[in-house]
Order: sequence, then C-alpha cells, then structure tokens
Amino acid sequence: MAPPRSGQEPEVPAHFADPHLWPPLPWEGWRETAHTLHRWTQIVGKVRTARAPWVNHSWHVALHLTSRGLTTGPIPGEEGTFEILFDFLQHRLQIQTSGGGEGTMELAPRLVADFHDELMARLAGLGVATRIHPAPNELEDATPFALDHRHHSYDPDAAQRFWRILSSSARVLEGFRAGFIGKCSPVHFFWGSFDLAVTRFSGRTAPPHPGGIPNLPDDVAREAYSHEVSSLGFWPGNDAQPEPIFYSYAYPGPPGFPEAAVEPSGARWHPDLGEFVLPYEVLRRSADPELELMRFARSTYEAAAELGRWDREALEWGPGGPPVAGARGPWTPGTGGRP
Repeated sequence: MAPPRSGQEPEVPAHFADPHLWPPLPWEGWRETAHTLHRWTQIVGKVRTARAPWVNHSWHVALHLTSRGLTTGPIPGEEGTFEILFDFLQHRLQIQTSGGGEGTMELAPRLVADFHDELMARLAGLGVATRIHPAPNELEDATPFALDHRHHSYDPDAAQRFWRILSSSARVLEGFRAGFIGKCSPVHFFWGSFDLAVTRFSGRTAPPHPGGIPNLPDDVAREAYSHEVSSLGFWPGNDAQPEPIFYSYAYPGPPGFPEAAVEPSGARWHPDLGEFVLPYEVLRRSADPELELMRFARSTYEAAAELGRWDREALEWGPGGPPVAGARGPWTPGTGGRP
C-alpha cells in the first residue's frame, strides 16, 4: 500500500476496518440518545450503589460489560441477590433474582421519568425495592430522574454501536491490564462520567483532589483519587467536547507530563481536559485499531510512570511473565493470540 500524501486520509485495509467492531459514532448523530442512555445507566447504577458495600475508589458502583451489553453484576438483596442487565442486541433491560424472579423492560424511546418509575416498580414487585439518590451525578443538568420529562430518545442502532466500541476497547484494555501486577482497577464502566476505564496505581498516596466535579460530593472525588494513578479509557464525548476519544491521564500529573512523547501519531495533549487524547475516529481509521490503542495505552502509562518515578520493576511483570507453568504473558495485539 502506497504511503498517503500529506493531507490525504490513509487507506484502510478492508480486513482491518471492521465496522462491526469499530463502528462510527459521531456525537451529533446520537447526542439525544446519549443524554437519555446516560441517565438510564445512572438510575441502574444507583441501585447497585444503594445496596453494595463501599469499595475503594468507588469500584462498587461501576457497571461491567457482557457479551450483550452492560450489567450491574449480583447486587445484595433481602434474600439472595439480583442483577440488572442492559441488552443492546435485543434492546431490553432485564432484572433477574437468585430466587428465580425475572422482569423485562423494553429499551425504546421513552422519558427518563417513565424509565425510572417503571424500574422502581418492577424492583418492588420482585421484592427488592430500592431507594436511590434521586438525581444525576457529574452532569450540569441535575433534574431529578422522576421529574425528567425532557430526555426521551433511544436510537437502537446508535446504542448498539456505542456498546460495540466499549466491547472492542475492553478487549485491549484487559490485555493492557494484564501487564501490571500492582494495584489495578477492573476494566469497568462508570455511569457518572459515562466512560470505560482501567486505572493503575503507583502505591503512593496523592495530594487531596481539588474536587469541583459537577453534582458530585468532593469527598467522593478525594477518596477516588486518594492515591497516585495512571488512568486509561474511552469516552464518547459530550456537548462541550463533541468528539469520542480515548484518554490517558495521571493524577497527580508529574512535571513534564504534557510534553511527553506518546504514540501513536494521532495522539495529543488536550490542555482543557488535562490529559492525552486519541480521537476515536483516528483510531478506527487506522490499519490496526487494537495495536494503535495498545501503543497509546503503553506509551502514556510509561510517560506517567517514568516521570513520576514509579517503581516499575515491582509493579510490572518481569521477563518471565506469569509464574504458572505454561501460562501466557500479557496479550499483545498482532501476535495472533489472546490470553
């Protein structure tokens, strides 16, 4: 393949540019659905938050990917557990209890208020009635869910494309996570910020976070950032930043971090966000999106770890890899295998 001329969009081999795995997701094309779905995930996530024991850095509140969508995972109930699942293939919300109870809600255009009221009623009918904090977090518009008669859009194709990007991204993030033996978060979806993330920790405490996140208690932010981190993820954007991106940041940011050389060539420092970003559209048009995302993950982490003087020898796999005989080390895109 001939190299592209200056200013020319690179050719993308058809066998790499798989729109099923890396579909387009321009913000303007699904913004109303995103606003509605964001609030739906908050309602569901707050059910878990209300019942689950607190885990450091708010890991207990997050949703997790499945082969069909997103799930709360098992939530403690009065007798046993229950689970709430978004299915973005058949576009329905499922509630399942360990006692055999089930409930289903259609994912279709509907008011946030109606979604909230029906979910609360269905939970009560299954014996797991739950009181949640009634308003969104991390959003400027904190209209209580039960009073939100503004957001009502749901484009099933857009919602499914969003989930497919999360799924494809998570495959790479899981491989990246496997290279770290220090404290590391799961690959999980935070409904507050509406992003998929994985976070590595140096093991050292961090200065108090300044807080100031819209409609989020400062104590929550300070606990989340109580220790030094290097965090990586995917965010679909919002009205103020209408571009889906992969991001990587360090807290606290070490001196020289914004000037660090990172990969791939499409990555850049975003001064307003205070993090490195790799536009999703740049990645999905590349010859090998998985490889490019892994390059972004590794280079931005290495910049944070080197400049921040992390003890990398103690925190990462050594040359021998996992200590179990026959086990494979962290997966690298392009090697033809998976862990």
